[in-house]
Amino acid sequence: MSLAGVPSQFPSHSDARIVAASSAIDTLMERASVALEATDYFAAQEFCLRAIEKARRVQDFERIARITMPLQEARRQVRHLATDARDAGNVFVVNTLPALDTKIEAGFYLLEPPLIGLDGRAFREVARGRKVPILALVKEPTTSAGRWPMVGVGVGEFENVVARVQVEPPASLKHWKEKSLKNAPRELLPDSAWFMSVQEALGDVAIRKVNPLWPAAHRIDDFIELLDAVPDHEKLSQALMFTAKDAMTAPQPKMPRRRPLVDNPLTF
Repeated sequence: MSLAGVPSQFPSHSDARIVAASSAIDTLMERASVALEATDYFAAQEFCLRAIEKARRVQDFERIARITMPLQEARRQVRHLATDARDAGNVFVVNTLPALDTKIEAGFYLLEPPLIGLDGRAFREVARGRKVPILALVKEPTTSAGRWPMVGVGVGEFENVVARVQVEPPASLKHWKEKSLKNAPRELLPDSAWFMSVQEALGDVAIRKVNPLWPAAHRIDDFIELLDAVPDHEKLSQALMFTAKDAMTAPQPKMPRRRPLVDNPLTF
């Protein structure tokens, strides 16, 4: 008897891949939940990041939405630990990335030139790998008006993504004349409130970079990439969650995600 036209009782290769990915994601999230309960916030963060990458690969929007909140909570707790260290006096200015054998202390870090935005991401990754709670911001050269350009850079599908904002320097450093802040007395360095206000400003800029008229499935990728640039912004995490929920019921986009400028046939 021919089976032509009769649906198979076995899943297709594509279906099997999705089922396997879903199972792997659920296992990772169970481990993240256990890690959160055990206050191992770095492990919880790693499990969430691995899970969100797997969910993104198979466009499992429902799981992306569910992963976002545990990831936000793990990062919040790490940030609280970094803030406690800053409040105890751990604030540092660095202009070179640490060597492999250099100890990284918990606290807040201000990276300055010649370091650039991508170095800030690399520094955070090193600290995360060593389970050291930090909050790191990157300052670009001071403008002629005396403002500080602050930047966050993340790795994108086509090219790096960037969030940038100009802010007023801390009042304690407004009259600092030296080009580098490396020699500034520690009591003049920014307090926790200034660091957090800059992080909020960077995250707000990142949110505004995502056009709400773009397809939800594409906006998910944008928010994930921007969270790589500005990981400690809770509204940015929540924007990812809400967008993933939208994508669960939105029609799948027929056009591919936006291409980088160099691949655009309508540009020179």
